[in-house]
Amino acid sequence: MPPTPGPKTTVQLLMELEPVVATELDRHLSMAKEWFPHQYVPWSRGRDYDGPMEGTAWSLEDSDIPEAAREALVVNLLTEDNLPGYHREIATIFGRDGAWGTWVERWTAEENRHGIVIRDYLTVTRAVDPVALERARMQHMQGGYAADHGDKMLHALAYVSFQELATRVSHRNTGRASGDPVCERLLTRVAADENLHMLFYRNLLAAALELAPGETMRAITDVVRDFQMPGHTIDGFLRKSLTIANAGIYDPRVHLDDVVTPVLRQWGIFEKGSLGGEGDKARDELAEFLEGLETVATKFVDRRSERQARQAARQA
Repeated sequence: MPPTPGPKTTVQLLMELEPVVATELDRHLSMAKEWFPHQYVPWSRGRDYDGPMEGTAWSLEDSDIPEAAREALVVNLLTEDNLPGYHREIATIFGRDGAWGTWVERWTAEENRHGIVIRDYLTVTRAVDPVALERARMQHMQGGYAADHGDKMLHALAYVSFQELATRVSHRNTGRASGDPVCERLLTRVAADENLHMLFYRNLLAAALELAPGETMRAITDVVRDFQMPGHTIDGFLRKSLTIANAGIYDPRVHLDDVVTPVLRQWGIFEKGSLGGEGDKARDELAEFLEGLETVATKFVDRRSERQARQAARQA
């Protein structure tokens, strides 16, 4: 009787997945549209920043953007600013050779546009204090970035499958909440890039599920259970994220319904047969975690509705 094959090594998986990477890269390049950040910035709304360097040249009255949308724009931008760290991580995990390396460089080039266009918009429209924004960028980037699951390749693929969609949803909802059609158009364009990135990673992980179902299922469960946005190390992130969540831009309900559930459904996680001992165990753990997340999401929405009702009553 032949021996039962053991888990595949990372090198084996990288090699076996490379043809899929090449196919997905070709598909991505056929769908990606060339665009130019400067065409999405309302330059005519700009004016010089006068006043001392300490930042008193800007005031809150300079912008009509609601607080929650402003916080979301800052969080989204600071997250994009850490691109050098993300590039280092995925280049280390996926490598810089062959189709993998071509994808890493292409992804980085596309992502770089996002920080450019959001910063130009915020600066030109005086939506935020540019001095405070620059100081926040310096502090955040000097903190660096490290993937939550280290150099585990399957965990990295699982994470970006969810994270790219989460970023797309956050950008789209932020644009709507801004009340500025220019901002919404800009963030819709950025979100379109994020959607294509999500499709690349999601399809790649679907292939990994076929090649190594048990290990991949474990990676999915670990990532969903531990998920946090890459900008969670931003100074004041908890306060900012609560403001963003209370405005419905990105909250537990959005995370579950618009990010986690659609990706899991696309992979057919709960429709698949046996994934092996470790895979089945991980899937059971995921199902249990999702039940808890549903409870958290429901409570959050209910409490927010109660707060809004009380506030409306006081204002009546």
